Amino acid sequence: MEELNLFIKSIFIDNMIFAYFLGMCSFLAVGLAVTFMLVVTVPINYMLNKYVLQEGALTWLDPSLAGVDLSFLGLILFIAVIASATQLVEMAVEKFSPSLYASLGIFLPLIAVNCAILGAALFMQQRDFSSAWTATVYGAGSGIGWLLAIVGIAAIREKIAYSDIPKPLRGVGIAFIITGLMGIAFMSFLGIRLG
Repeated sequence: MEELNLFIKSIFIDNMIFAYFLGMCSFLAVGLAVTFMLVVTVPINYMLNKYVLQEGALTWLDPSLAGVDLSFLGLILFIAVIASATQLVEMAVEKFSPSLYASLGIFLPLIAVNCAILGAALFMQQRDFSSAWTATVYGAGSGIGWLLAIVGIAAIREKIAYSDIPKPLRGVGIAFIITGLMGIAFMSFLGIRLG
């Protein structure tokens, strides 16, 4: 039940885009790849944090390492995991789907620097989840929430393509206004009590 609450909360209440405004650059450009990267990297970073970085985490190697605290390396190692996973995905997409690789262009490597993915890893560390499964559920929920935001903005932009928008607001200007309004709408989910 805890995982289901976390899943729903990470989609609607703690939405990466509408609650924290993380991942805005790719919010306007890339789709499923960020969701996939959240599902893959959050549990890997959880295990890295739990079994390597936290104080006393290295006792599985040797009990004399109980006092070692490598948490200061967290940010650097989380970024390394995200960049490595992105590189592996990029190589796999290039090998197995050259047309998709060509259509994604520069946006695929930019996923490595997406702040929503790093934000999820840092939130995972801050919230101190109880297991890798809980971290995976959080990553999946965050990814689905991010995807929901992408689909929502795409649908709205499709509708306003034929609207009479003032010239200075066309393009990114109206996208930011819509994102702000959608963020306010998602804030209404804060009043929902789960479990």
